[in-house]
Amino acid sequence: MPTAAAPIISSVQKLVLYETRARYFLVGSNNAETKYRVLKIDRTEPKDLVIIDDRHVYTQQEVRELLGRLDLGNRTKMGQKGSSGLFRAVSAFGVVGFVRFLEGYYIVLITKRRKMADIGGHAIYKVEDTNMIYIPNDSVRVTHPDEARYLRIFQNVDLSSNFYFSYSYDLSHSLQYNLTVLRMPLEMLKSEMTQNRQESFDIFEDEGLITQGGSVDQADPFAHVAALHFDQMFQRFGSPIIILNLVKEREKRKHERILSEELVAAVTYLNQFLPPEHTIVYIPWDMAKYTKSKLCNVLDRLNVIAESVVKKTGFFVNRPDSYCSILRPDEKWNELGGCVIPTGRLQTGILRTNCVDCLDRTNTAQFMVGKCALAYQLYSLGLIDKPNLQFDTDAVRLFEELYEDHGDTLSLQYGGSQLVHRVKTYRKIAPWTQHSKDIMQTLSRYYSNAFSDADRQDSINLFLGVFHPTEGKPHLWELPTDFYLHHKNTMRLLPTRRSYTYWWTPEVIKHLPLPYDEVICAVNLKKLIVKKFHKYEEEIDIHNEFFRPYELSSFDDTFCLAMTSSARDFMPKTVGIDPSPFTVRKPDETGKSVLGNKSNREEAVLQRKTAASAPPPPSEEAVSSSSEDDSGTDREEEGSVSQRSTPVKMTDAGDSAKVTENVVQPMKELYGINLSDGLSEEDFSIYSRFVQLGQSQHKQDKNSQQPCSRCSDGVIKLTPISAFSQDNIYEVQPPRVDRKSTEIFQAHIQASQGIMQPLGKEDSSMYREYIRNRYL
Repeated sequence: MPTAAAPIISSVQKLVLYETRARYFLVGSNNAETKYRVLKIDRTEPKDLVIIDDRHVYTQQEVRELLGRLDLGNRTKMGQKGSSGLFRAVSAFGVVGFVRFLEGYYIVLITKRRKMADIGGHAIYKVEDTNMIYIPNDSVRVTHPDEARYLRIFQNVDLSSNFYFSYSYDLSHSLQYNLTVLRMPLEMLKSEMTQNRQESFDIFEDEGLITQGGSVDQADPFAHVAALHFDQMFQRFGSPIIILNLVKEREKRKHERILSEELVAAVTYLNQFLPPEHTIVYIPWDMAKYTKSKLCNVLDRLNVIAESVVKKTGFFVNRPDSYCSILRPDEKWNELGGCVIPTGRLQTGILRTNCVDCLDRTNTAQFMVGKCALAYQLYSLGLIDKPNLQFDTDAVRLFEELYEDHGDTLSLQYGGSQLVHRVKTYRKIAPWTQHSKDIMQTLSRYYSNAFSDADRQDSINLFLGVFHPTEGKPHLWELPTDFYLHHKNTMRLLPTRRSYTYWWTPEVIKHLPLPYDEVICAVNLKKLIVKKFHKYEEEIDIHNEFFRPYELSSFDDTFCLAMTSSARDFMPKTVGIDPSPFTVRKPDETGKSVLGNKSNREEAVLQRKTAASAPPPPSEEAVSSSSEDDSGTDREEEGSVSQRSTPVKMTDAGDSAKVTENVVQPMKELYGINLSDGLSEEDFSIYSRFVQLGQSQHKQDKNSQQPCSRCSDGVIKLTPISAFSQDNIYEVQPPRVDRKSTEIFQAHIQASQGIMQPLGKEDSSMYREYIRNRYL
């Protein structure tokens, strides 16, 4: 029987850097501090990096003895106790890498981390602080006058903000790719027996990077560069590839339109050679023109585009369709694209959104597509009745803040300022104070682009290794442009130039609409290496990695409980109303409003508008893929005003009169019925029939084989037509517990009552081994 595949967890998660005059000793350990590795870094070489790895796994006692011998051997005088020969330089949680400018090498360590998320039990950390340490000793250091300037340029890229890492999850790929790789048949993969357990316990791994270059011409009539780009997208995401172009279509002087014309020409040329079912879908839409119109709603149009995109690409689901989707099929769900497999659904294709800077307009468009996809995901989980989410709900508010934080992060990295136009701006509900903030952000972005954009680009080129400082060559700040850094082979022709007509990779087109990177083929199987472990090895034990049973943890400090602090801001502040995150609320009904305003709490009546009652979006025919839709006359000026789904404030007729505040809300308002009133005759008969139905469900009639002439006329016999045996939403089976687990649980209960079980020989030896490894 084949074993299940699991990602390998990096065992080295704690690092300590020790220093002597001749070497650095980087000691790494696992979380339980039972396994150690030592990396020796030479400090006597002024410009070369010499690393020695003995490939030995130490115990805690062995590493203490090793450090003691190093301390004793590096003292200035033998037997001297006052001065130490081994210094503890810094503690860390990971190695970012090694970097060199014009002098020696530096080592960059992660000294502070913070847990930000959990993906299937895999912890995602954010880099909070780093430390950059110069490796060569001062006695061998060769100084250079420009070293400090390169160091300052490199440190302009702030590693303590917006850099993430994980010990067990691959952040460079999507969740669909990571799970697809684990489902590949293990017998077909290259197997590697780890007979030597030291091979899987490394401080860092040296992985080669594959780079692909191509010639770039100023005039590219055959769209050679665009062909490389879209071929890579077909390989990574499959088909269809949908382009949403948000740049301006009409301008007095061509600025943004130049980009659109070049993109249209490239897509038109490439599409004429592709198979019709895999052609690139191009959707131009002048978002800026729609924003200026008072009669059109930008987000309504984006919602139509988002619906059509999600229906074509589908989304990833790691489970079969729920049984509720079969019982209550939705027409939108049945039209969903993608690829349906026995284990769930796969997304095939991608939406490629662009404007000029790809910040404000792109972030809003991506938010609308993400909101549409979130509705389908919640529907697939059975949490909502229809795959549609309304604005002004708690779930959409949280989702909107998430995308705004995402947009602010990218905008600060790229443009030097936060987002100027947000979702509220395009909804036209932003407060008047937001206009002054938008003006300041616009000025900040203009200043950053005009005066600090070159320095930011130099920092990125140096950080990514695009530019390598070399003695005797021009410095980074002396280059007139960085074009030749990114295109080093401009002056020579590539020997293997692609065809102008068959511009795609044949293997990629063959497996469409599936992405070629996720197809089980010989090329992809060669990229993977399987290491065989015992099922209780810590390298694949995700239970120990997530719960950390060897650490003393408090529930108050647990990440799952202290994960977010913004949920309380969006929960309703009043007691007794519907706490569903899919209910439409007014802004003053959330915790972000003024809590002391009691009159609003009395007069506000919640209008229940869940996603099930949401109006259907406009038809898909409104989405046009031709440039004539928005580049012509202002047709949207003739349309009617789009109504936004905002809740209506309803008040009682006697609202003008002052009412005293009631701490307890009326029973009629909470339950819809006043229990003190007597039941009507119709309600009583309904209740009687309900009781009879319940009794007949458990009653066994001995004379069931004979005609039931004595049965009451009010009793109805029901036969169940479905037991929902395939859906865990409706049925939960009790877990099966073996005998050994039952005995352990009973012993745990007895221990809480003071009845202790006698320890066996195996338990005593295990405890002695733990004490010896931990403290001796």
